Amino acid sequence: MNPSITTSTEPLPESEIAEEIETATEEQATLAGEENRISAIVITFNEADNIQECLATLHWVHEIVVVDAESKDATAALAQEFTDKVFTRKWEGYSTAKDFAMSQCTGNWVLWIDADERITPELRQEICEELSSPTQCNGYEIPRLANFLGRWIMHGGWYPGHVLRLFRRDQGFFNGLSVHEGVRLKGKVGRLRNHMLHYTDRNIDQYYTKLNRYTSLAAEELHRLGKPFLWRDLLFRPAWLFLRMYIFKTGFLDGMQGFILACFSAVYVLVKYAKLWEIETRGRDQSL
Repeated sequence: MNPSITTSTEPLPESEIAEEIETATEEQATLAGEENRISAIVITFNEADNIQECLATLHWVHEIVVVDAESKDATAALAQEFTDKVFTRKWEGYSTAKDFAMSQCTGNWVLWIDADERITPELRQEICEELSSPTQCNGYEIPRLANFLGRWIMHGGWYPGHVLRLFRRDQGFFNGLSVHEGVRLKGKVGRLRNHMLHYTDRNIDQYYTKLNRYTSLAAEELHRLGKPFLWRDLLFRPAWLFLRMYIFKTGFLDGMQGFILACFSAVYVLVKYAKLWEIETRGRDQSL
């Protein structure tokens, strides 16, 4: 059964943002006690279209830390409407930025969220209830529901797409990967029921801008880890990913967006390994 979705893909009006802030602030009371303080961290670059809606859904936490990579738009100024902990820093990579953000946190718990993600009221309430009771977990995975080209993606292996985003600050650290970085946690990991929302790609141009950047980072990461280029990766991995997403994971049930997403995901893999080949070829040419 599909989960209940109570939000649209349209930006929130200012009146609704204000109402969300007022409602969310009241729930801080349920997290009484120093051991339950939550610091939210957000890494940004040119996110003026997203940052207000994102931070409005975080106003119930005790502290928001924004690390901005010298945005060319109004991201930093808009973030300052929600928190005084906005830091502008030269870009040195995702994990480096998140490590710095964590160093600025004072809460015992860290909630990591991207600017194109939203914490739903249901998830907010569940987090407050979970942390207000004694817990043996040092972190929690959160289901993530993605909106791709205006459609909520329920199939293709994308939902529930659990991600570790809430963790004790002294028990978790970022893994240092250049792309698709994550949290490494000591101790038990729990799972929350309610999902966060991810407005991943609102148009195709945005997708391919990200694809070019992420495939370069991913290829460089593979090369750094000593992964050699193999023809079979270029030939078979893209086709297999398409079949797995669209057929075996029933991506066809997501309509045209499901088909496009499976195709684009296969292209991502193709470009990633093509760039790995390019890196190796360039390295060989330079050594001659």
